[in-house]
Amino acid sequence: MEQVNDDTFAAARKVIAVHINYPSRAAQRGRTPAQPSYFLKPSSSLSLTGTAVERPAGCELLGFEGEIALVMGKAARRVELEDAWGHVAAVTASNDLGVYDLRYADKGSNLRSKGGDGFTPVGPALIPADAVDPAKLRIRTWHNGDLVQDDTTEDLLFPFARLVADLSQLLTLEEGDIILTGTPAGASVAGPGDVLEVEVTTADGGLSTGRLTTTVKEGTTAFADFGARPKADDLQREEAYGSREAAGLPAAGSGLTPELKAKLESVCTATLSSQLRKRGLNNVSIDGLTATRPDRKVVGLARTLRYVPNREDLFKTHGGGFNAQKRAIDSVNEGEILVMEARGEKGTGTIGDILALRAQVRGAAAIITDGGVRDFSAVAAMELPTYYSNPHPAVLGRRHIPWDTDITIACGGTTVQPGDIIVADSDGILVIPPAIAEEVANDSIAQEREEVFIAEMVEQGHSVDGLYPLNAQWRAKYEQWEAGKAND
Repeated sequence: MEQVNDDTFAAARKVIAVHINYPSRAAQRGRTPAQPSYFLKPSSSLSLTGTAVERPAGCELLGFEGEIALVMGKAARRVELEDAWGHVAAVTASNDLGVYDLRYADKGSNLRSKGGDGFTPVGPALIPADAVDPAKLRIRTWHNGDLVQDDTTEDLLFPFARLVADLSQLLTLEEGDIILTGTPAGASVAGPGDVLEVEVTTADGGLSTGRLTTTVKEGTTAFADFGARPKADDLQREEAYGSREAAGLPAAGSGLTPELKAKLESVCTATLSSQLRKRGLNNVSIDGLTATRPDRKVVGLARTLRYVPNREDLFKTHGGGFNAQKRAIDSVNEGEILVMEARGEKGTGTIGDILALRAQVRGAAAIITDGGVRDFSAVAAMELPTYYSNPHPAVLGRRHIPWDTDITIACGGTTVQPGDIIVADSDGILVIPPAIAEEVANDSIAQEREEVFIAEMVEQGHSVDGLYPLNAQWRAKYEQWEAGKAND
C-alpha cells in the first residue's frame, strides 16, 4: 500500500474535522448532534508517523483523539449520498491533537487549541477506499502501550459518505483534502515522554494502516504577553480526560459522603421535611408517585432527563438512535437517581424493562418519573426501586420526545437540579439542596432523638401538652434523660 509522505501533505489544501460522530463519544459528552458540525485545521498541523509533537510551554492538557482520516481522490461539489464515497481515494489513521488550555480563546473555532504545528499526525499507510466497506472499519488507539480506544464504524451517527456529501453542498472538496471523521470514547490526555499510537484496520483485520506513532515532548518557548495565554480549569480537565474520575477530580456532587448518606438513611422523610420547612423550604417534595419497592429507603444524587411533548417532525430527529433517554440510562452512575420530567403525562410509558435493567446493572439507586412505566411486572420485580405515576403499555413516542439531560427539570410538582440529594421512603420523596444537607441531617437526627424521649413519656401516661413540642420544663427533663443515656 502507498505510504503517507510529504507529497500527501502538499496535496492537502484543507483539513476538516468533525466534532462528534461516534455514539460512545456522544454518550461521554452528554449530547448527540442532529447534524454533523465541523472545524478546520491548518495543513501546517499535518505530520508523519514517528514525529514528535510539542506540548506548548505552560499548557497542561494536550488531548489526543484517534480518528479515521479520509483522503479525497477527486473534487466533490454538491454530490449525492450514493456518489459521495466514490470521491474518496483512501482512508488512514490520524490523531486529532489539541490543547484544552486554549479552547476558551477562539470561541469554538479550535484554531489555536487544535491548529498547532504537528497537531494532526496522519499515516503511516493509505488503505484504498475502493478496497473497504466504510461501515466495517476498526480504529484503535494506544497510550504508552495501553489500548484506550477501540471502536468500529458500524453505527456512526454520520456515515462517511454523508460527511462528504454534506460538506460538498457548500464548499468544494478538492483532491488531497483530508477529513477527520470523529473519535470514539477513550480519548484522553498525554504528557511529555508519552507515546501515542493509532491504527485503522478492516473489521476482519485483513488490511491495516500500520500504527501511527507520535511522541510527546515538552515545549520550552513561553507564550508572548500580547496573545491568549494557556489556562485550564476543572471543566476543561474533565472534558480532556473524558470524566471527572479520570481527571482525578472529586465526583460531581461529592458532597454526599458516605457519612452524610448514612445520616440521611437513619432518619425518615417526615423528619427531614419538618427540618426543611423550618428553613423555609416547603416545595421540595416529589408528589403523586407510587414506589415499586416501598420497603426500601433510597438516598442518592439526582441525574435528570426531560421529555417534551411529541411532535412528529422533531421525534424523527431526536427520538431515534442513541437518544437523550438512552444516553441518560447509559451514563447513570452507581448511587445516582435518574429523575425524569414527563409533565405528569400518564398516557404512555417513560421507562421499560430493558432500560430499567440497564440502570440497575450500572448501579443506579432508583428511577423516578412523573409519567408511566411499561413492562410493569418486570420493572416491579427488579431490585431497583422505581417511582412512577401509573403503568401504561404504550411506547415513549406516543406522547414524548426525549430531549435533554442533566439540566434543571420539574418532576412531581417540584424543581430538581443535577446533584440535588434525593431521599425517598414509604412516606414520600424529598429533594434536599446539597448546601444544607449536612445541617438538615444533623438536626433531623437530634429531632428524632427528642421524639424517642417524647414517645417514652407518652407511653408512661403523660399528656402531650407541653411535651410535644418540648417546653422549657420538659426540655430540662429531656436533657437529663439524654445525659443518662450517654452514661449507660
